[in-house]
Amino acid sequence: MPRSRNKVASRARRKKVLKQAKGNFGRRKNVWTVAKNTVEKGYEHAYVGRKVKKRDFRALWIQRINAAVRENGLTYSVFMHKLKDAGITLDRKVLAEIAYSDANGFKAIVEKVK
Repeated sequence: MPRSRNKVASRARRKKVLKQAKGNFGRRKNVWTVAKNTVEKGYEHAYVGRKVKKRDFRALWIQRINAAVRENGLTYSVFMHKLKDAGITLDRKVLAEIAYSDANGFKAIVEKVK
């Protein structure tokens, strides 16, 4: 009995990868082996990028809080310690948003902590 091959599914898989490689330059968009490698590496970068994005945003929040706190006569580490001692449970994302958009509100938080 001859070996059966599912040409339809194979072609569909290849078309899916080639469609994902659309927009690349040269052979990267239309040669199967090159496009497959490009798409796989793109997925790796996207996975890592989702993790790096979280790091970058946390660093941004810390910088914004630090800048706002220094205007009010404290440092970031001292402020965060006093914030914890005062029992205020605002996270860095919220603190950074308050510092960025509402300077008077942030100053009130700093005064309460001092």
